[in-house]
Amino acid sequence: MKAFESKDSKAFFIRFEQVKSSNSLLLKLTLFVIIIWCVSAILIIQGLDNWSDRGTFGDLFGAVNALFSGLAFAALIYTIVLQREDIQHNREEISMNRTELHKSVKAQQKSLAALKLQAKQTHLTAKINAMNSLLSYYNSQIESDKTDEEIKQKAREKRKALIKQIDDLIDGLDDSSVE
Repeated sequence: MKAFESKDSKAFFIRFEQVKSSNSLLLKLTLFVIIIWCVSAILIIQGLDNWSDRGTFGDLFGAVNALFSGLAFAALIYTIVLQREDIQHNREEISMNRTELHKSVKAQQKSLAALKLQAKQTHLTAKINAMNSLLSYYNSQIESDKTDEEIKQKAREKRKALIKQIDDLIDGLDDSSVE
């Protein structure tokens, strides 16, 4: 996962620098065009005294207008191509994210299964410990000299039933659930 994150981080910063560089270039070009336009307006106003001469001079630049319109159209197409590439990169990143999410879901499902098994084994351990405590209690009653014979007999019967339950419990376990 770290390799995935660092690869994405590097790609993001590289792309950020490219966009930053493109924006800087666009700003510089825009300022350059505005400066040329202002200088040309000043030169035309000072160089040509008559309005009809100015109009004729302006008509000479019809081809330049067509050139700039064509350049603007080319820039628009270039922008569309860049956006298409960005969209493709985003799709690839989304696909990689989906893959990682699927892996994460599988890992969580395995973890949940392990937790359920652990809870089952903990319950079984608690049950065996309780039975062991009862066996100790019954053994102490049977071995005690102060206990009546009737109570000793009941303790033996209960101990025998408890040992049978423990045997049944152990027989019910398979080797894979004990690991």
